[in-house]
Amino acid sequence: MGLKHKKYIYVKRSDGWYVKVRVLNIRFGSKIEQADVGDPSRYVVIGLKTRNPPQKAIIVGEEALPEELRNQLYTI
Repeated sequence: MGLKHKKYIYVKRSDGWYVKVRVLNIRFGSKIEQADVGDPSRYVVIGLKTRNPPQKAIIVGEEALPEELRNQLYTI
């Protein structure tokens, strides 16, 4: 699966795994668009869990995401 123009990010969990997440109407990168990044409806957990994310992937810590989304990360 490709990363497709910064529409996907990898979230680093506290147990060392990375989970792929689709972001809607937000582009993470060098500049973050002015959008509500705390809105849980803007994130979709894809279900891909890996120890080694792609080299060019944008990696975000789970602390930067809403609480509802953090709970979904651990169901995978």
